[in-house]
Amino acid sequence: MLHSLFSHRSLIRFLLTFLLFSSLPSLCIGFRSFPTTGETTDDFFGFTESPEYRNAADCSSDTVHVAMTLDSEYLRGSIAAVHSVLRHTSCPVNIFFHLIAAEFDPASPRVLTRLVRNVFPSLIFKVYIFREDSVINLISSSIRVALENPLNYARSYLGDVIDPNVNRIIYIDTDVVLIDDIKKLWNISLQNNRVIGAPEYCHANFTNYFTDNFWSDPVMSRTFGSRNRSPCYFNTGVMVMDLGKWRKGNYRSKIEKWMERQRKNRIYELGSLPPFLLVFAGNIEPIDHRWNQHGLGGDNVKGSCRSLHSGPVSLLHWSGKGKPWVRYDEKRPCPLDHLWKQYDLYRRNDDDHQSQPLDLSIGSNLLWYSNYLI
Repeated sequence: MLHSLFSHRSLIRFLLTFLLFSSLPSLCIGFRSFPTTGETTDDFFGFTESPEYRNAADCSSDTVHVAMTLDSEYLRGSIAAVHSVLRHTSCPVNIFFHLIAAEFDPASPRVLTRLVRNVFPSLIFKVYIFREDSVINLISSSIRVALENPLNYARSYLGDVIDPNVNRIIYIDTDVVLIDDIKKLWNISLQNNRVIGAPEYCHANFTNYFTDNFWSDPVMSRTFGSRNRSPCYFNTGVMVMDLGKWRKGNYRSKIEKWMERQRKNRIYELGSLPPFLLVFAGNIEPIDHRWNQHGLGGDNVKGSCRSLHSGPVSLLHWSGKGKPWVRYDEKRPCPLDHLWKQYDLYRRNDDDHQSQPLDLSIGSNLLWYSNYLI
């Protein structure tokens, strides 16, 4: 009887969703209404329009600022992340998204802006253009090619790119979904003049994030000696940032100096993360681990399936090589990828929820539309 109601795949999705959401505290969800049709149009480039999310009655006028990148390669992830934020907050109209797009992305920032506006008609957002030449000469080779993308370093330039009147922001990667109200993360205080807050993972072997060149140098090896606490690893995919203090302390320049040192004498292997550790480890505001259940994309080589860490969950993060939309396109999703799929709004040629890869290649309608707009 049960088999006639659910396919094996549907049953797995149902059980995973039930178990995860039944373990969460009750959420105050804003009102939402659905589009009159679920059809996609050429203007959506395969995406369907999101439901309209409205504020609950007790919302204040406070704005929550959220920053994330926006590019053609990770577009499905960005759309799903935005959708998850809106779906689980009680005050979606109070969320302001600051979207950072690369200047020379195959899909122009203007096209990406139009797409976001069509998918989320009521969304309050602004798209900023990130000049890749501001960082490209500082980037060194990494353990994974994707980590060498200049846009991956945009988090270091938020204080310069984002409007100067914005003094506090939540930065999230494009491969996350929230299953809790982002206002809770926004309300976390940064104590003792700290500039950023993030979950710390002090059980990780901190020495592994730097090479022997670093630890054998008598000067560099003392980098963490004057910190307030012992340095711990933290993931930069979810951060609460005081941009006012960031700008005043010129932290962009401090990160760039370590990138320059890396170019001369290889001291780490992992993209944009180690410079943040070098500048901030031991001096960040520790945030509950529930706000970054990271590593769901596996390691940086194989991208194997992984399970959740123990404890409550507010944010799922597919850091690592494996991305849920890619694994869905290849028809080999991991069990937890079914949770991400609930927020995926890409529907072109959707067949039993197995969508076709998003076409942003030369000659696609998206690039044609870009040229048309310009």
